[in-house]
Amino acid sequence: MKFGGSGGVAIHRLVLWNIDLTLLDVVKVTRAAYAEAFAAVTGRPLVQLPQLVGMTEPEIFFDALGRNGVSLRADGESESLLAPFGAEFATRLAARRDLLTTEGSLLPGAAEALRAVAGLDGVVQSVLTGSSRPNAALKLRAFGLDRYLDLAVAGFAGSEPYPKGALLRATRLRAEEKYKASFAEKATIYIADSPRDVEAAAMGGATSVAVASGRASGAELREAGADLVLPDLTNTAPLIALIGARP
Repeated sequence: MKFGGSGGVAIHRLVLWNIDLTLLDVVKVTRAAYAEAFAAVTGRPLVQLPQLVGMTEPEIFFDALGRNGVSLRADGESESLLAPFGAEFATRLAARRDLLTTEGSLLPGAAEALRAVAGLDGVVQSVLTGSSRPNAALKLRAFGLDRYLDLAVAGFAGSEPYPKGALLRATRLRAEEKYKASFAEKATIYIADSPRDVEAAAMGGATSVAVASGRASGAELREAGADLVLPDLTNTAPLIALIGARP
């Protein structure tokens, strides 16, 4: 990324990436870590998998509680389990760091797309993800993707209000503060793979690029209202053209 400054290139575009099923697929590894952490914190086995697509880790956890019959008698008891679960999940996933690249994979064109965007003038590139900070950083480092991203301004689950649309707005404000720059709403581009993420981009006032690399088809992503739909990230030309066209 060629950041502006005194005599440098003016910064006016913010590009945010979702991680899971947009850049990489480590579902098998994360599910195993998730199941262990869930059992350790709740005392119940994870029999029924929670909804994962487009959700944050806290949302997934609360969904898992209901699906797996965890009885919480006191108001706020589920919230009290969230922090211990988050810590346990991060520990279990970190113990599997070597499996991320052997049982998981980069999605086609992901590294090349990040590299291409990083080479653009006037662009800050980071992530907006449903993962917590330690889990997101672990996954990105495993595949060498963190070198292209400014994670200091990233949006992580557990660090900002929900839903993702609110997280997007908070991320934009953090980037503006760090770079002393103003990012117009439509000059903030969110690249993700689910209709929920398209909705989050709309809620945050951002331009939405949807990649049909997850569970949703291109038709479903277009119907959700994405500004640009890509079959995958192997051809970066449409993405680079859209970023360049933003005000």
